[in-house]
Amino acid sequence: MQRLLRAIKIPVFLGVAGVVTFVMASGWVEPYEADAPPVTPKAVAVQTPPTVDAPTALPAASAEPSTSPEARRGVYLTANVAGDGALLNEILRRSLEFGFNAVVIDVKDNGGTLGYASQLPQAAQIGSVLPRYDLGQLVELVHSKGLYFIARQVVFSDPKLAKAVGSPDEWVRPTNATAVAYNLAVAQEVAAYGVDEIQFDYVRFPDDGALGVPYPERNAAVADFLQQAHRRLADGVHVSADVFGRTLWDWNANGADPIGQVLERMSQWVDTLSPMIYPSHYERYYQERPYEVVKRGMSVGLERGLTLRPFLQAFEMRLPQGMSLPQYIRAQLKALQELGIKGYLFWNPRGDYSALWAALAGKP
Repeated sequence: MQRLLRAIKIPVFLGVAGVVTFVMASGWVEPYEADAPPVTPKAVAVQTPPTVDAPTALPAASAEPSTSPEARRGVYLTANVAGDGALLNEILRRSLEFGFNAVVIDVKDNGGTLGYASQLPQAAQIGSVLPRYDLGQLVELVHSKGLYFIARQVVFSDPKLAKAVGSPDEWVRPTNATAVAYNLAVAQEVAAYGVDEIQFDYVRFPDDGALGVPYPERNAAVADFLQQAHRRLADGVHVSADVFGRTLWDWNANGADPIGQVLERMSQWVDTLSPMIYPSHYERYYQERPYEVVKRGMSVGLERGLTLRPFLQAFEMRLPQGMSLPQYIRAQLKALQELGIKGYLFWNPRGDYSALWAALAGKP
């Protein structure tokens, strides 16, 4: 279902260009954790944007012995794509061809649906079990290819659980003990299948307040959930969290964001954070400069001492005029390469990575 778009205004600081105010419509087609409003960046030194059609070379997977979560490279797949054997095998084949060493697969999406045959009584009670694949066989297949399995679990955007607990909207809050216990149980059940990493998404509050106002209770609740997950999943599985792209800017450390994601607090309990640094979700200035926004955002995040493995954009949305999607992808990758960042994930909500493969092959 198409989300309604929200138009908001926020001052945008563009260094020597001064202060400009843009209007930004924010939203995307589900499933997608990308409803952030515009962000206010910190000005940092950035090189002139590169020639975007220059090919980007990736090392072969076997050439990089690191097994750390932040060094993983892969693509995101919905449960439906993962359940399509022919499509899945083709994506895994192309991933290996271009040196990727991981894959992200939904186990719980933002409709509250579990894509595997969960045995949790509460999951059955709220009607959330809709198997699209055999999780045990899927883990075995991914591992047989030498790939690292990242299980994406949407947490607090869950209309099924929200209805069961009497929430007024499609969200359950991180302060709700039932929601916390349920999601921890899902994570533990998924971990028992032998996945390598649980990636929490929508681990936040709804974006329903003003920026610049302190939210101590929300910040504490998000961090507390991750702390509990860290303790429950301490043996044999890594933990990561997806976060809004705007959380990279250094004002985030002040805890003045209604979503409750303060990266320094969250990073204590996860192996890596994945900022969704999609250029299309920033102000117009940055929409037209994919290299620059990735370079700036990630530079600030690294200055804050954070361990990061970003989500990059592999879908067509607000591309600069005259720029193809493969060029757009290469611009993002070049920014990461210049920063020495080896790990990243690509998002396409349909699992269509033809433009990514073209980008990595140096095609227009």
